[in-house]
Amino acid sequence: MSVAIKVENLSKIYRLGEIGTGTISRDMERWFRTRVLKQEDPFLRIGETNDRASRGESDIVYSLRDINFEINQGDAVGIIGRNGAGKSTLLKILSRVTTPTTGRINIKGRVASLLEVGTGFHPELTGRENIYLNGAILGMRKREIDRKLDEIIDFSGVERYIDTPVKRYSSGMYVRLAFSVTAFLESDILLVDEVLAVGDAEFQEKCLTKMNEAGYKEGKTVLFVSHNMHSIKSLCSQGILLSNGMVKSVSDIEDVIKQYNSITTDLIIHFRSFPESGKRFQILYVGIRNEDSSFGEAINKNKIIIIEFLYENLLSFSGIYFNLKFKNKSGEFILVATSLSSDHYVNRGKNKAQVFIPAGFFNEGVFSFDLHIINFENFIYQDIDFFADILVFQLQNVSSTLGSWSGKEVGYFQPRFVWK
Repeated sequence: MSVAIKVENLSKIYRLGEIGTGTISRDMERWFRTRVLKQEDPFLRIGETNDRASRGESDIVYSLRDINFEINQGDAVGIIGRNGAGKSTLLKILSRVTTPTTGRINIKGRVASLLEVGTGFHPELTGRENIYLNGAILGMRKREIDRKLDEIIDFSGVERYIDTPVKRYSSGMYVRLAFSVTAFLESDILLVDEVLAVGDAEFQEKCLTKMNEAGYKEGKTVLFVSHNMHSIKSLCSQGILLSNGMVKSVSDIEDVIKQYNSITTDLIIHFRSFPESGKRFQILYVGIRNEDSSFGEAINKNKIIIIEFLYENLLSFSGIYFNLKFKNKSGEFILVATSLSSDHYVNRGKNKAQVFIPAGFFNEGVFSFDLHIINFENFIYQDIDFFADILVFQLQNVSSTLGSWSGKEVGYFQPRFVWK
């Protein structure tokens, strides 16, 4: 079987803070040596591993470092790793959105990619016009796009708005149309980042089915990035595990997921703070704790658990609410909790929101959740912000009852039912 993608000694280096060498003459020398003579950057300093959780000494960081792998034609490969591991950077390089600092990439065939919501779309053009624009970028002729147009529109489910400028689309509508364009236009390699998390469950299932068909029936090579291990396992046969910008494993997807789960257990995050970004709506911190404890302490599943948010809202919307999608250690969704069901809407200004989880509701184990912030007004949903795996927490079984069984029960929940 022929090799579709071959990556050799690939590295991507970013400079933090101020950009440039400090003088125009050195900037010109850097450009001449790297662009004309095809030499390495003479002013490139030794960088540090890309560990976002710790503060480094150097202003040069490796987003990717010495990446090597081969992917055969028709393979479906899952790329997994925690946030900041370098997954999206790798896909951007393979898509030719950005260039590597060092290394070589050989790609055989047309590449279609879905990297971020709205990538490759012109906001002033209609959905129909953007379909033709994306096809032209892929090198397709108009008659080829004409042949696929009806299938694309039907699959996306946005037929009513196909002649409306996409700047008026919600994030979910963007993803629907973008994936449909990527999946149906003629390409040999399909690259999909974790943007599908924005879509609803029904459309996610349709996307996974379509990618499965693309790999096994149409012979396309598929690279899929996701934090949902259930989706990865159902679609992919091979996996690549990235950690701090380096390849930790290239193997069968089952083995790679096991290694990822062992890393995730060591990366428990009970509290996260975010710097002020100037956004009209921003999360300042989120944390999880027991009712009588502080952030960072062990969490007892047998006591009331509180998830706490500090946010600042400068928007004028009146229907903003929180949506929490809980996942197990393997990334499978197990529960959705929303403040909309409790009629708790987000207030304006700087405020605190708390979610109270009853004592004993969850079983012991490692869990995480995605945070989706949505506005719902006049029966229209609008995405405000989204955070994948915003917290990863471990619940322990600490019982105060003498002689009680301390083993782990099956399942993810242990609600206390009333017996009579």
